[in-house]
Amino acid sequence: MAGEKFSYKLITFLSGFDGVTAYAIILGVLFACGMGIPIPEDITLLAAGILAALGKISFEGALIAGFVGVMIGDCLLFFMGRKFGYRVFELPGFRTVFTESRIAMAREKVLSNSKFICFIARFMPGLRSPIFLTAGILGVHPLIFLGLDGFAALISVPVWVWLGFYLGENIDTALDKAADFQGIVIVLVLLVIGGYVAFIKFNRPKKIQTEIESSPSSRIPPTE
Repeated sequence: MAGEKFSYKLITFLSGFDGVTAYAIILGVLFACGMGIPIPEDITLLAAGILAALGKISFEGALIAGFVGVMIGDCLLFFMGRKFGYRVFELPGFRTVFTESRIAMAREKVLSNSKFICFIARFMPGLRSPIFLTAGILGVHPLIFLGLDGFAALISVPVWVWLGFYLGENIDTALDKAADFQGIVIVLVLLVIGGYVAFIKFNRPKKIQTEIESSPSSRIPPTE
């Protein structure tokens, strides 16, 4: 209930702006979301769509502001992780926002499969920021991160902005639909993760067997 009230206030707050100011506020809020501050990123994108529906900004502008906003926050965290390593937690505020438990969970996920998690993290509220920071700390290649996170953002940002645009100014309906949609996203993410894990486990024995058979040491020399 508290989260719903905060989301309602956030949408109401953002709806009070238009034009350049609205774009600047959207970028600022999304940047704060990307830095790990507990503001619902998806609701901010939903609000951008509502602003477009109200004619206060253009739909294309909402899409661009949404995409740029999430990528700036994601990239800043990632490259701060690459530059400072674990010393990043000595910076003011970082230890407060990124708790040891969140970082430990993010580290485990990145170590298990860095490429996959850089894509799927965009659909994991609460874990995306620590995962992006940890990916930088653990040395994930920048091009891999930018490609996978950017591709995920090209999927998630238009969906949330369009949902807000489609629902228009009916904030209550928008929040109800957003809650339903978040549930659907979580289920889809779990299915994707499950399918990926099953694929890896199914193909790993075949890969190992192929490597053994192709290894020179495994070949039996012909008898004379």
